[in-house]
Amino acid sequence: MAVRVRTLEQAAQWVDDVGVALLFPNGDYVLPSLWEAVAGHADVQWGVQREDGKWEFTPETARVWDWKDELPARKLACVGLHVARTTGLVAPRLLGALCALVGEQELDGLELEIAEASRELGRPATRRELRLLVGTDKRLGDRAINALQRKLILTNAGLDTEGSGWGATLHDRFDRRWKTKLKRVPSRDDAIASLAAAVVCAAGEASIADVAAALKIRRREAAAALDRIQSEGLVSPVSRGDLQLWTPAGRGSSARSRGAGSRSSPRRSR
Repeated sequence: MAVRVRTLEQAAQWVDDVGVALLFPNGDYVLPSLWEAVAGHADVQWGVQREDGKWEFTPETARVWDWKDELPARKLACVGLHVARTTGLVAPRLLGALCALVGEQELDGLELEIAEASRELGRPATRRELRLLVGTDKRLGDRAINALQRKLILTNAGLDTEGSGWGATLHDRFDRRWKTKLKRVPSRDDAIASLAAAVVCAAGEASIADVAAALKIRRREAAAALDRIQSEGLVSPVSRGDLQLWTPAGRGSSARSRGAGSRSSPRRSR
């Protein structure tokens, strides 16, 4: 079992090491999760019941829940709906590649209104504030904000703790928050190759379908990227029965255990 993550600084280093990860485990993807790095296993236990009957987060959940806001607030990791189809974490060193992967996005309607409102505001804002700025309801506003995160227009930027009750996640313009990391944006092919290598390294073993799912790209693009990084000596092919996988060159399948402890994930159909 690898050393478990105990501090925010260790969490930031872990994200930088793995490159691309999820916040919590998801069986549809082979990417490791911050939860696993903290807890040492993939079975999520959200809370425990106290003697007075109330529920509270487990210590592991409390850490992960706090760090999902602290990491982007301090620009130690990029957090949001940017990889896979759930909340993920991306190392700042890979944001140029991620930007090239997503490319220029056409916006219209409510998405364009919220994007422009965020730009004009000039600072991070909560979902509620962004909805009020454009005059929309929660359902439509949140749907548009989620879409803007997937398009790398908005990204998580910390927590608004003003007021009573739970804090609210802040959202900022992706290009504004990560400006210094976007000075060099590679070509799309180079970006896919870099990100595919990160996925294989993070997962320990990955198939074409795994890479395609993690990066939300076509399988033919994932296959081409794996062929390329194999020819560059970054990954090596390995067969598991009739399943073709790739693993970090010279390291076997140790990458996952190094980051989060070994686990087996159900793989997507191939």
